[in-house]
Amino acid sequence: MAEVLLDRIRKLLARRRSITEKRMFGGTCFFVNGNMIAGVSKAGELMVRVGKQRYESALEHPDASEMDFTGRPMRGFVSVLEDGIADEDGLKYWIDLGLKYARSLPAKEKKE
Repeated sequence: MAEVLLDRIRKLLARRRSITEKRMFGGTCFFVNGNMIAGVSKAGELMVRVGKQRYESALEHPDASEMDFTGRPMRGFVSVLEDGIADEDGLKYWIDLGLKYARSLPAKEKKE
C-alpha cells in the first residue's frame, strides 16, 4: 500500500524542480527547497503539511483529520483518509495543497 502511494506521489512531483525525498517519521516524506510537502507512513497513510493558516479549512474536508503521531495533534498537518486519495484528482488536490504551502516558505540551506 505505502509503495503504491509513494509511486503515485512521485509521478505527480516528477516534473517539479527542487523535490527531494527523505525517510523519516517511520515512512517517507517529500520536500521542496528543504520544506516538507507531505509524507507517507509505513502503513500507507498520507499526511500533508498545509500550514497553520489553512489548517482549519483543510480539516473541514470530509477526508481530512488531525495528524496525531504522539498523542497530540500537530497543527499545520493533516492526515488524509484513503477515500480522499483514491483517484488521481484527489491525490493531486492534497499534494498541490502541501506543495503550495511548502513553496511559500523560504528555502532551507542544505546541511553538510
